This record gives sequence, structure tokens and C-alpha cells, in this order.
Amino acid sequence: MTTRNVISLLPLCLLFVSGCAHKEPVPVTRDVVATVKAEQPEAAPATITSSGKVINAVAAVVNDEIITLYEVNREAQSAIREKEKKGALDDAERHRIRRAALDALVEKHLVEQKIRELNIKISEEEIRQSIDDVKKQNNMSQEALVSALAGQGLSFDQYRSQLTEQLEKLKLISMEVRSKILVSETEAREFYEANRIKYAEEDAFRARHIFFKATEKASSEEIKRSMTTALMVLAEAKNGKDFAELAKTYSEDPAARKDGGELGRFRKGDMQPELEQAVISLKPGDISELVYTPAGFHIIKLEERISGKMKPFESVKGEIEESLYRKKSEERFSQWAKDLRAKATIDIRDLKGLL
Repeated sequence: MTTRNVISLLPLCLLFVSGCAHKEPVPVTRDVVATVKAEQPEAAPATITSSGKVINAVAAVVNDEIITLYEVNREAQSAIREKEKKGALDDAERHRIRRAALDALVEKHLVEQKIRELNIKISEEEIRQSIDDVKKQNNMSQEALVSALAGQGLSFDQYRSQLTEQLEKLKLISMEVRSKILVSETEAREFYEANRIKYAEEDAFRARHIFFKATEKASSEEIKRSMTTALMVLAEAKNGKDFAELAKTYSEDPAARKDGGELGRFRKGDMQPELEQAVISLKPGDISELVYTPAGFHIIKLEERISGKMKPFESVKGEIEESLYRKKSEERFSQWAKDLRAKATIDIRDLKGLL
């Protein structure tokens, strides 16, 4: 695993969703760690160059907190660089990226304000467990973790501080969103009935085959001879000759000569792709055309198609509840974020095209 993968953590928006997907108290695992950026010094108030170019100003005020143009540009920098790697970036796209960055910063401030309002705290034990889990999952010692962090311009204390912030945010979402979601058994059963195909086992097949050897190492004469025999037998099979008897007479598979080419019962994925493709296109009683595999030619007869049974509700109940819970969590978080923003006093400044 690379240093980037070891330290790189989930973006906050995904963190919220992953946190909402569980019903128990928030676990402290590697999944709660969010993307860490090396800290940079805060920008000074409005800054203008000697040529009159504005390089910093107030971009927005969220309740009583200021977001600067410097912060917006810093937030947007990564996305702009990625776009530039793919080609020229026009002004309209730069504006869209910076505006998205500003919206993200507004939401970040609102969330942090809510954390302070609710006096949410993360214990030392939760932080320790989270860091220990990251080290365990990536098979890293403390020294290796510190070294990897240093490679990204972070001290261990900075990493610990930013991790604490992310755990606080996850706990907030747990309190404000997750605790208010319920998935009833009735809902789960209704989903099960409406998605019966999804929870049905795959069809099973029972077939016979007749095999004619023709490996890649065989000469053209040998291949021609095998194909000629195979076509003759195929014609007899399609004209109604007993398939099992033909297999016993002509098949070059020793087992097929004994049991009339019986392949037994199987599902998708159990056979060679070429044979499987031929089988699933047949109806019971149908006989395939010649099927070629690296071993030779095959003639297949589908004896029976067994429709897959529904998986018992109890066996998929947990999966269904998790899916419905996640969907409700995403919807509720989206509404919660909208409500949080609607109740706030947000002043987006007109910076005359600087955004």
C-alpha cells in the first residue's frame, strides 16, 4: 500500500454517508478518517498587490464567521489542477469550481458551528482507537505512520487534530441524522416482494454432451476428421437419435461413454464460458450446434432448466435493512444540510468575477 493510500482518508461528504449506514453507536475505525491536507497559515485580511490585483478578500460571512477568497482558492486548487491536467480550463469552469469550493466551505463552517453548539467532544480513547485501527489495517508501526505523514507534509499532532475534527463531525451526523431513522420489517418485506428477481437464486441446468478431441496441437487433418465426425453425429442427434446412446458410441470423453454424456446439474460460472454460453441459450430438449473449446468440439443437449428459488426473507433481511437505512440516511442528511443552511445567516459577497 502506498503512503497516499495509507493516509488518504474519505472526503467528508462520503464520511457522512458511511456514518449514517450503521445503526449502532459510531464505531471508531479507519472509515471515519477523512482526507487530510497539510495545514497552511490563515490568510491575512484583504490583500491587494501593487498592481491593484485582489489576492484576498472576504468571500462570505456565515453567521459571524468569515470565509476569505484565499480559503476559497486554496479549497479549489486541487480540482483546478486536476482539470488543467486534462486540458485547457476556461473561465466559466474555473468559476464553477471556485463556487463549489465556496459552498463546501459554507457547509463546513455550519457543521463546525453546530458541533460547538451541541458541545460535541471526542475522547482520548476514541482517537487512540481510531489511530490504532489505521495502523493495524495497514500493518504499520507508529514510526512508519509518522514517516508516511511527514511525506505528506503533516506532523503527527496535525494529523491527530484533523482526525479529531472528522470524528466530531461524524458524531454530529450520528446525533442529528442516524438516531432519527427507522427501517421497519414491513418496509423490508415490501422491498423484498418488489425486488423478487434480485433475491432469486440463479437458474440451474442439467445437460449432456458429446465430445470430439481437437486440441490446438492437432494437425489440420486431425481437426478436419474430428469436425467431420462431429457434424455427422450432430445431424443424427437433431434427427431424433437417442443422445445418450450417441454419446456412449462416439464421445471421446471416457466418462461420457459410460454415463451417456451426463454433465450433471450446474449453475452459471460452473462451466467453461463457451459451453455455458451455449447451454443458457437452449430450451429443455434443444441440441446445440458444434461448440469449440481449446480441447475440441462439443455437442450439448439441455435436459432440464431448474428455475432459481427465492432466497428466504430472513437470509436477506439484514442486507435489505442496510440498503434502506443507507438510502434514508442520504435523504435525511441532504434535508438536514438544507435546513441547517436555511436557518443560518449567510452573506455571499460580490467579488466582481474573482470567484
